[in-house]
Amino acid sequence: MNRAVTITGTRSTAHRDLTSYAELFANYLGPFVAASTHFYIGGAKGIDSLSLLWLTGNTKARITVVVPGTVQQQPADARQAIIRSRSRITEVIELRAEQLHTPAFHARNRWMVDHSDMVIGFPLAGPHGTSGTWHTLDYAAQQVKPHLIVPV
Repeated sequence: MNRAVTITGTRSTAHRDLTSYAELFANYLGPFVAASTHFYIGGAKGIDSLSLLWLTGNTKARITVVVPGTVQQQPADARQAIIRSRSRITEVIELRAEQLHTPAFHARNRWMVDHSDMVIGFPLAGPHGTSGTWHTLDYAAQQVKPHLIVPV
């Protein structure tokens, strides 16, 4: 079965170490990984970059990185993750938004959800907020798509 999964999550990841994230990804992405799985990941820092590096190092899944503007406009650490993973990335989609503000990030997130069967979100632990991660998870719910919430 081919499955398309969007990964979304917080950019604020300094409160955990890399081993903790690797364990989270193994536990919560691992069950969905198969050679026929296609992951869509935003090209930002934080969960986007960490999950990209984990997937490229631990799976054979297909990966598409989606950025609201261009890869060159992404933060340095996000660009580095994309460069390091380039041989394993199936496709990079640059949506070429003219301005990189909230509407461009929301459009990128909706694009990924629209191309996916489900969403796995890693929001900051705490109450439901207004972050891009929650916006993406809420959009998935509105589209009646399964969504898994893993607070970090």
